[in-house]
Amino acid sequence: MTVAWWSVIPFAVLLLSIAILPLVPATAHAWEHNRTKLAVALACGLPVAVWFVVAGHGTEVVHALWEYVQFICLLLALFVVSGGIFLAGDIRATPRNNTVFLAIGGLIASFIGTTGAAMLLIRPLLNTNRERAHRVHTVVFTIFVVANCGGLLTPLGDPPLFLGFLRGVPFEWTLSLWPQWLFVNVLLLATYYGLDRRAYARETPEAIAWDDTSQSPLRVVGKIHFVFFALVIAAVAFVPSLDLHALETGHATWAQAIPWRELVFLLAAVLSFFLGDREVRFAYNQFSWAPILEVAALFIGIFLAMIPALNFLAQVAPRLPLGEVTFFVFTGGLSAFLDNAPTYATFYEMASQLPGDPRIGLAPGVPEAYLVSISLGSVLCGAMTYIGNGPNFMVKAVADDAGVTMPSFGGYLGWSVRHLVPTLAAMALIFIADGVVWTALGLALAVGLLVRAVLLARAHVHPVDAS
Repeated sequence: MTVAWWSVIPFAVLLLSIAILPLVPATAHAWEHNRTKLAVALACGLPVAVWFVVAGHGTEVVHALWEYVQFICLLLALFVVSGGIFLAGDIRATPRNNTVFLAIGGLIASFIGTTGAAMLLIRPLLNTNRERAHRVHTVVFTIFVVANCGGLLTPLGDPPLFLGFLRGVPFEWTLSLWPQWLFVNVLLLATYYGLDRRAYARETPEAIAWDDTSQSPLRVVGKIHFVFFALVIAAVAFVPSLDLHALETGHATWAQAIPWRELVFLLAAVLSFFLGDREVRFAYNQFSWAPILEVAALFIGIFLAMIPALNFLAQVAPRLPLGEVTFFVFTGGLSAFLDNAPTYATFYEMASQLPGDPRIGLAPGVPEAYLVSISLGSVLCGAMTYIGNGPNFMVKAVADDAGVTMPSFGGYLGWSVRHLVPTLAAMALIFIADGVVWTALGLALAVGLLVRAVLLARAHVHPVDAS
């Protein structure tokens, strides 16, 4: 369906509502309720859905709603399963230990998915740091590293890469992106370590003493839930979902008409909820449904209001000056605001029409150089805003529910501009841009970021050992 520029207004209004309403005194209290978020989301999304149905393009609405159902079912399963696992004991919440936490999360994200890794680690990380007053930066970098940048190495890591796998990109191809994965995550972890050293130095002596005296060996409680985690991951990788295309063409078999994958997700959630220890879930983890309800309320509007935005993108994209750098910039910039999976799909299809060898994926395939840029942009830049990737808002909601006052939409974007964007710019200059000058600039920027991290780490060091 051909749309005009003004068709993106509902989506823009929804984004502005998420960014502004929590900050306005007159609306801040009302925004705390999920029913308010749902009302705003539906006010922006339903008119778009009605418009497309009346215009004879109801199938696009159906596809958007089904993608929303798939999205929520996966998040729900991982949210419920992770709520049954508790990392008992308490280690010191030092910068070194926190950085190790994030590094482990960034490593496993490629193999259990960014959503799975984020949901698995966010509660233990919050529990470990409960004695500390300064925790916002830890949650922000959990989104950067665990919920996004760590998931670059396999199609299981992030939804855009799984879409590429479904389009014929070999499962092992993304492993070739390990230099970029390592570069970005090492720089982010170095920056985080510097920030956490500075934050640790600002903690009160009472908080440090409380942290030091409340130590006990770590042990995992609720190990049975790892079986349910494995069930969810196996479903993502191997179990088919409902085949909408076959249903629309009237050629669906009975097996293609059943959402097997989503049923497995729900089965894992139900088994975890009823077979797990309720004390672990509700007393230790202080589990509540508020975070998943908040995500469900907002994203129904996002998925519907995004329909014309994606259509408009597909219309103007052929007129864009596309190359390796611009594929990264356009895919990355739009992935931050349009959700990275559909943005990946749009630019993948566009790149398949361009010449270049070698080609990756089902015929006609995509020039590999462009696929690298599209993959890096969609995965890494999905961390730039709360709505760029599914687990981002979930991590924020869990942190909010745990008493951490997270930044607003605009405030989080400020964190991204200060710390994530320079890291990604250095990566793009070194690994994507062509030319010695660009490489030198990228290296200089990377060195500058490392120097900044060292200066942060050396600033205001507390008398108590902060290593």
